[in-house]
Amino acid sequence: MSKLTHLDESGAARMVDVGGKPATQRRAVASGRITMSAEALAAIREGNAPKGDVLGTARIAGIMAAKRTGELIPLCHPLGLEAVNIDFAYEEDAIRVTATASLTGRTGVEMEAMTAASVALLTIYDMAKAIDKGMIISDIRLIAKTGGKSGDWKADA
Repeated sequence: MSKLTHLDESGAARMVDVGGKPATQRRAVASGRITMSAEALAAIREGNAPKGDVLGTARIAGIMAAKRTGELIPLCHPLGLEAVNIDFAYEEDAIRVTATASLTGRTGVEMEAMTAASVALLTIYDMAKAIDKGMIISDIRLIAKTGGKSGDWKADA
């Protein structure tokens, strides 16, 4: 009926069978940003946010989220991730989160990287909302992926 991989012949949702695919090195990088007031940005940078270590907590939350992506996103395979890294960069009015997930396996880790970035950003919001409830989470997207049948891919700059 459809060429969509998550639909069977009758159009019902299904988890893709990856059993026959070869295991390859796979890596995905995702990014997003949270725009905030100068006051909130300064508090995070200086370690003075009311709830404590904002970026340390966001890093742990992002890693935990990547590990649980198969429970959160319907039809995602539960994966044995080999590494998840969460990095932060201060921008003029925001913090950029970059999440990298990798493994040797039969399916990609794009959703794990994007979930990690999303939850890290949500955690920053939660940890700093007492200072700025108007923060804006945006631009969550896949930056690059390597491995698998479709090969390497990189987002346009």
